[in-house]
Amino acid sequence: MTDSTPSSASKRVVVGMSGGVDSSVAAWLLKEQGWDVIGVTMKLWPQDCMSRAEDKCCGPQAIADARSVAHALGIPHFVIDEAVPFEKLVIDYFADEYRAGRTPNPCVMCNEKLKFGNLWDKATALGASFIATGHYASVEHPENAAPILRKGLDPKKDQSYFLFSLREAQLSRALFPLGALTKEEIRSIARRLGLKVADKEDSQEICFVPGKDYKAFLKDRGETFQAGGFYDTMGNYLGPHEGIELFTIGQRKGLPGGAGSARYVIDIDAENGRVVLGGEADLLCDEFTVGRVNWHTDSATITHPITVKVRHGHHGDAAIVTPGADETAILRPLEPLRAVTPGQAAVFYDGDRVIGGGWIARRTTIQAREALPETALA
Repeated sequence: MTDSTPSSASKRVVVGMSGGVDSSVAAWLLKEQGWDVIGVTMKLWPQDCMSRAEDKCCGPQAIADARSVAHALGIPHFVIDEAVPFEKLVIDYFADEYRAGRTPNPCVMCNEKLKFGNLWDKATALGASFIATGHYASVEHPENAAPILRKGLDPKKDQSYFLFSLREAQLSRALFPLGALTKEEIRSIARRLGLKVADKEDSQEICFVPGKDYKAFLKDRGETFQAGGFYDTMGNYLGPHEGIELFTIGQRKGLPGGAGSARYVIDIDAENGRVVLGGEADLLCDEFTVGRVNWHTDSATITHPITVKVRHGHHGDAAIVTPGADETAILRPLEPLRAVTPGQAAVFYDGDRVIGGGWIARRTTIQAREALPETALA
């Protein structure tokens, strides 16, 4: 069974409607294909905080837009309050990762824990056997075999990276109707249908962080930053900083000067409050470890280099993956990768198929192999 084929057991599907053009067209496509479609929008902010997310996919305007589209399509629409789980499972995680010196990926967590997690309770109550979203990805449902997750056709919009952590049980009940379409095709469909969201601007940032300023968001949330010092790769003190939470691997802005060449954040030692600075070459990584690996295939069958993406905007590079114990794996890129960042997801591909992925835990830079002081690199 593919994304577009209703199962014989149930043709009812809950579509997560964010109020944007993608999920709106996804709902229409499924209805056209014979599904019994129900639209659901998750309200992710407490009422007294909604003003902070007015124009976001979880804000009040998004809910109004989703309701309007559902009415135009002639499908039922429900709003469910997920503010408390969202705070605990996504926003707390977001803050905790920065506090630990890592760079979080809240979209992956939201997909796993909420859109394909908590939403199942509502879907089940409504008698649905599937959940669909407007992600640019595809999932195949072979008979008597595990589902297969693939990239979306539009390489500029592919979102399979954000879905790697979905388990087999979650993917087996997931549909992604937009996988074979481009963004322009989707907008064209919405215009033809006369949907008010046809030309609505895409969200290009984390939905709960206004203006892409995560530092201001953390401050407004009352987070206490861990101040400390800048150090070079030889362990020399370069000056103070206001908090490790304000930095991420590869960052260049907001660093002390005077080195005669560009400096970058190359490591963050959360335990000691150190932000380690180095040059461009210090960002190159030839080995890294990922944890909490979720395999979408038998890892023992991987005998050739795979493609790994270490961030959503990364085009992907060839690497050797060696599965380890306790849901770990070691990645050795065939060519050094720049700014591999702990806390981000590393997703493994064989062609357009997602075969696994995990969370970047430790990395070894090329320079680190040259016996740098232990105080310089965590």
